[in-house]
Order: sequence, then C-alpha cells, then structure tokens
Amino acid sequence: MNAKVVFAFVLPLFLLGSRAIAQKLTSDIPYAETGHARHVLDIYTPEEPAKMSRPVMFWIHGGGWQAGDKSDVALKPKALTERGFIFVSTNYRLLPEVKMEELIGDVAKSLGWVHKNIAKYGGDPERIFVGGHSAGAQLAALICVDDRYLKKEGVFFKVLGGCVPVDGDTYDIPKIIMTAEHRQALYGGKMFIFGHRQKFGNDPEKHVDFSAVTHVAKDKGIPPFLLLYFPGNPDTQAQAQRLESVLKAAGIPARAYGKGDSNHSRLNNDLGKPDDPATQELYKFLGPLVGGKQ
Repeated sequence: MNAKVVFAFVLPLFLLGSRAIAQKLTSDIPYAETGHARHVLDIYTPEEPAKMSRPVMFWIHGGGWQAGDKSDVALKPKALTERGFIFVSTNYRLLPEVKMEELIGDVAKSLGWVHKNIAKYGGDPERIFVGGHSAGAQLAALICVDDRYLKKEGVFFKVLGGCVPVDGDTYDIPKIIMTAEHRQALYGGKMFIFGHRQKFGNDPEKHVDFSAVTHVAKDKGIPPFLLLYFPGNPDTQAQAQRLESVLKAAGIPARAYGKGDSNHSRLNNDLGKPDDPATQELYKFLGPLVGGKQ
C-alpha cells in the first residue's frame, strides 16, 4: 500500500494575513507493516516553508468504535495548517473485527509512527497535540492519561503538547453504563440502550481500565486538556466535567467548555470556522502551548 499526494490547492491565510498558501494532503500512509486497509493515516501540510519544525495535531475520528474514517475532518486541516500546524488524521481497526484493547493499540501505534516520522514532513516530534471526536474523544483522552499504550510504541508523555477531546461520553465508562441502564429501567424499551457494555466487554474491570478518569494521577506528565462538549447532551456534559474535575484534582491544567446552539456532529464540524466559539477556545488553548514557535 503506497501513500499518495492527493491534492494541493490555494487557501486564504485568514489568520496570518492576506497572503495565500497551498495545502497538501498525502493520504493512505501505512503506519504498520500489516498491509491492513485501516492501518493508514493522512498528513496535511502547508506548502509554505517554515523556519523551524511545526507543531502537530494528531486527530482520531469518531463513529462509535464501529464506523468512521480519517477523511471525516471537516475544516480542521484547513484551519490548523493555516495556523502553522501539521495535521494528521488516522484510521484504526474497528469493532467487532478486533477487541477494544487492540483498537486502542492501533491508535497508539499510529501516533508512534508519527513521532518517529513526522520530521520528514516538517513536523516537530516533540510537540504533538492529540484530539478526537465522540469515540475518538475517548481514545484521545485515554492515550493521553494511560501511558502504557504509548510507552509500548516508544513514546512518552513529554512529547504531548495537549489533548482536545470533543463531545465524548465515555471518559468514565462505569458511570455512563449505569446512567444508560438506569434510564432503560426507568422508561422501558430499548431507545436508551447505548451499547457501551457490549462495546467495552462484559468485564467490569475492563470498563474501569478503559476509562480515562481511572488513570489520571499527579507527576505522570499528563498534558493539559481542553474538553469541548455540547451542553444539550447531559451525558457528554457530565462526562467532560467529570474528567475536568479529576484532572484538576491531580494538578493538571484542564478546561471543559460547552458550546450551545449546536449538536454532537456540528460541534465537531464547525471547528475551524473563524466565528465559532469552540474554535476560539481551541485557539486560546493551543496558542500558549505552542509558545509562538510556529
């Protein structure tokens, strides 16, 4: 499987002046030697040369761990390459083909490949930010607090600049399972079954182990967090605030921000719009962490 450059086109550099830059997408780069169709990632780069290596945003798509694709990035590559970032979007194997721990391992392996190879694309392997939407938010949060997955790939938390999970509801899996099953018992029917018990396995110990809140601790080098959520969904709001409180209790900078007048999909798809409040929160979060080096 060979990587290919798919397109290069001119974009207005609305955040850095009136000049224009070309953005290039190199797609379907294998990050593992398995030949599996989903062991690939895409890299978006500004064509404009940089005086020094650029920070990297590593993005994990959503889809309930059973669907989704690395192409589901909306405006984010455009917006972030305009701000001097390299943007990477990864695929990973899905349920039920693999177990949850293998799926998480794929994401970590992909980030490991990025750490080892992104310098060839102008990226800084010591300034990697991790983000994701929905199921991708759970995966992003988990690999940024449970260091076992990245250590297996030779990556340590010191290279992570920050974490941006977007509208996840599974940072505390036992809590969301309890909430969903309480609704089912209260209201009856199947409309309130989330399926998390099935997706994460029937072993309660695994529910705990796959929860980001379980692994938060002081002095691990966990990066700062910006947790974006839609307040119209009580579950994603409660989960974002739960993880925020656990992170803060461990002395880790964290902010949970709810954007109203939106929904689960639009919150993600609107990231990158100049007048979008969540986008402004993202830029405020990233700015001090990249240190103006890009």
